[in-house]
Amino acid sequence: MTEPSPLTGVDLLLFDLDGVVYAGPDPIPFAVESINFAARSIRVGYLTNNASRTASSVADQLSGFGLHAVSDDVVTSPQAAIKLLADLVPAGSVILVIGGEGLTSVVRDAGFTVTESAEDDPAAVIQGFAPEVGWKQLAEASFALNDVPARPWVATNTDWTIPVARGIAPGNGTLVAAVHNAVGRLPVVAGKPEAAIFEAAVSRFGGTHPLFVGDRLDTDILGANRAGMDSALVLTGIDRAKQVLAADAKSRPTFILSDLRQLSEPYPKVVVKTRGADLLVSVGKSTVRVSDGSVSVVARGARQIDLLRAAASAIWNAGVSIHALRVAPELYAEGSVE
Repeated sequence: MTEPSPLTGVDLLLFDLDGVVYAGPDPIPFAVESINFAARSIRVGYLTNNASRTASSVADQLSGFGLHAVSDDVVTSPQAAIKLLADLVPAGSVILVIGGEGLTSVVRDAGFTVTESAEDDPAAVIQGFAPEVGWKQLAEASFALNDVPARPWVATNTDWTIPVARGIAPGNGTLVAAVHNAVGRLPVVAGKPEAAIFEAAVSRFGGTHPLFVGDRLDTDILGANRAGMDSALVLTGIDRAKQVLAADAKSRPTFILSDLRQLSEPYPKVVVKTRGADLLVSVGKSTVRVSDGSVSVVARGARQIDLLRAAASAIWNAGVSIHALRVAPELYAEGSVE
C-alpha cells in the first residue's frame, strides 16, 4: 500500500519565500515545478516576513520564475502589522516608519501619515526590514520610544537572519534588537512566529486543512504550530539537519523534506519500537537506536532524508534533552540530504 504524501488531504498550501522558493534573485532547484504541480489541485498562497518589498513586487518575481502568482496570493508581514497598529492608534495618525517601500506603502494605504522623524510626534513606531535601514533610522525609533515610553512599537517580524544569494545576512530581528537595547522594551510582533500572519492567510484563502512550508524552525515551524496547522521544513534555507535534531517541542515540523519534490512523494511512516531500555525508530529502510544515552545508526537505508527523519523522531521521543545524548555525527553531517 502506497504511503500518503504530505499533500494528502491538504486544501491550502502556504509557502514561505526566502530559502523555500528562492534565494536572492534565483529560484531554488525544483521549487517552481513542485509548486506548479501542487497548484493544479490545491490553493496556493505565499507568506513572507520580508517587509522591504510590496506584495505586487513579490508576485512579479514569482511570476518571472514561472509560477502563477498575483499580489493577492502574497501575505506580507506589513499587512499583518498594520492590523495590529490599527488597534493601537487612532485612524489617520502620524506613524514613524522604519523600513522600506514594502512597509511605507502599506502604512499609507491604511490611511496613516508616514514620517521619518521622531520630532513629528508620531503616535506609534512601526519597524520592518529594508537593506537601506541604518543607524540614523534606528536612532529615530529610539528617540521616539524613549521620549514617550508608552508609545506603541510594532515590528513586522524578528527574524535574526535572512538567506540571500551570497549567504546568510542579518535580518529584522537584529535591527529590532538594536532599538530594544536602546529603549529597554520589546515591540508587538506581527509576522512569524506569531499566529496573526497565518490566521490572515487562512482568512484570505479559505481552507480547513492547511499545510505551511518553511525553512526555519524558530519562525516558520513555530508559527505554524502556534496557528494549529501542519508544517513541513524544507532543508534548502536556514535550518539543516543539526538544527532539526535539536528542535524543541514547540518547533518540530510535521514533515521534513530535502526539497519541494518530496511534497508530492510518499512520506514513509515513522515506526517507533522499544526493546528493553532501547528505543528503535525506523523510517523506510533506515533505523536509529537510542541506547544508554547514545543515538546511533542501526540501518542507514538508501535515502539520507529517511535517516534524518528517523534520527529526529528518535531524539524527540527519547524523553531527554539532546544535550544529554551522544549523537553519531553521521546523523547531522552537512551535505546533500536526499
